Amino acid sequence: MSIAWSSRDFDGARGGFNGRWRRNALFLGGAIAALLILFHADVADLAGIYWNSTTFGHCLFIMPVFGWLVWQRREGLARLVPQSWYPGLALVVAGGFAWLLGSAAGVALLRHFGLVVMIQGAALTLLGPHVARALLFPLAFLFFLVPFGEMFEGPLQTVTVKMCMALLHLFAVPASVDGVLITIPNGYFEVAEACSGAKFLIAMIAYGALVANVCYISWARRAGFMAMALIVPVIANGLRAFGTIYAAYWTSVEAATGFDHIVYGWIFFALVMAAVLAIGWRWFDRDPDAPWFDPADFPPPVRHRTDPVTGTGFVIAIAVAFFAWSAAIAGRADALPRAISLPDVPGWQRVDRVTRSAWTPNYPGADHVLIGQYAGPDGARVDLAVAIYAGQSDGREVVGFGIGPIRENGKWVRVADEAPVKGGATMRMTAPGPVYRHVVIWYDVAGTLTADPNMVKLATLRARLLGGRQRAVAVLVSEEENGTNVPRADMARFVDALDIDTLADRMVRTAP
Repeated sequence: MSIAWSSRDFDGARGGFNGRWRRNALFLGGAIAALLILFHADVADLAGIYWNSTTFGHCLFIMPVFGWLVWQRREGLARLVPQSWYPGLALVVAGGFAWLLGSAAGVALLRHFGLVVMIQGAALTLLGPHVARALLFPLAFLFFLVPFGEMFEGPLQTVTVKMCMALLHLFAVPASVDGVLITIPNGYFEVAEACSGAKFLIAMIAYGALVANVCYISWARRAGFMAMALIVPVIANGLRAFGTIYAAYWTSVEAATGFDHIVYGWIFFALVMAAVLAIGWRWFDRDPDAPWFDPADFPPPVRHRTDPVTGTGFVIAIAVAFFAWSAAIAGRADALPRAISLPDVPGWQRVDRVTRSAWTPNYPGADHVLIGQYAGPDGARVDLAVAIYAGQSDGREVVGFGIGPIRENGKWVRVADEAPVKGGATMRMTAPGPVYRHVVIWYDVAGTLTADPNMVKLATLRARLLGGRQRAVAVLVSEEENGTNVPRADMARFVDALDIDTLADRMVRTAP
């Protein structure tokens, strides 16, 4: 199939955008508007994350940077002819399916990723492969609209703690460490998720990708700059954490942490960015006036064309189909008994709860949350908490941010993850006092017993898409340290008597 070129399609002498550009851009704008309206809940969710989360505040700058990247390419784009291209709908389908999986499994990351891919697919469909190729990096840069990177927090906490301890000992500061808690004579510091440097690393990935594209041509130099952009903030954050603790050693915890919060939020990241840019400056190899692409590399014809009206209709229809599919399965839930009670445990007796520091797990969307204490024949006192969901939906997940044994901004903080107890994920946490508590967690989702949150999401996805039992149960066995007990051994004996494999079915009175 050939393309008929005419002055109505392209005005290369003036370098302006022709009528076809305006028409296709108008339909693309309409398609994107329809996607944003249809998935308005995810748009609102993203806006809330950008505005309220210090970790993802940099996402507010992604769209302005995207606009600047497109503007930089305007002269070359004006020499291309946009053409609606129906194979681009495959990308819309891929994005819609990713969004469906995220909706069914309760994984916000997949939903947000799917929405961005659908927008990219709409651009490919309504502007065509030549324009999409010319805008490849700006379109790919939109992936940074997706909040990601929480998986870096745990490893970065470990790295930061090790750096701090090495430097504290190097400077002769008497310090000891327990998980993520560093103690000096003046007090103790928690290297929390917010102090891990993850927010710097996540933002630096986007910043590094931008600089690597704008300032470099050589892929080797781009890779080198990206490596530096990832390594420098990790080292810098370790130095910042050490500096805070070292300052507290010579002054006070209050003075050091107060100053650190100001520096950490307003100055430190800007200095790190400037340092990374300064280091990479001498190796810049791209002429600032060089064109971003050569329009001669995008010759006609383009096969498999469609008209923009049809292309827009298919983009919206595909999105509506996946949205409707999600809505159809969203209401799935099991019938639960009106009253549910904690089980009897052979060899253990229910007693009134006695704790040195109050603790209850946080499962705000559960249909039933039960907690009680059991005493063993040797005097051990173990807590059992069970959260039961008839079915999971957005905002009612058994696994998610701030859901579980520790409430966000609560008095309990995680000290360290420990070796599993009877296959359950185990952590040690502390509250002011200090009081230490061990917690072991299992999940029973649609008949699948696991301690892995990723397996929880997969089991949820399978149940939502394929049907079957929908209920989800979180089981937490916990015990405080009192100076004489051995919580891990006590909890292991309790779990053996509890029969964790059948607990969920026994409590909700359903057949295995």
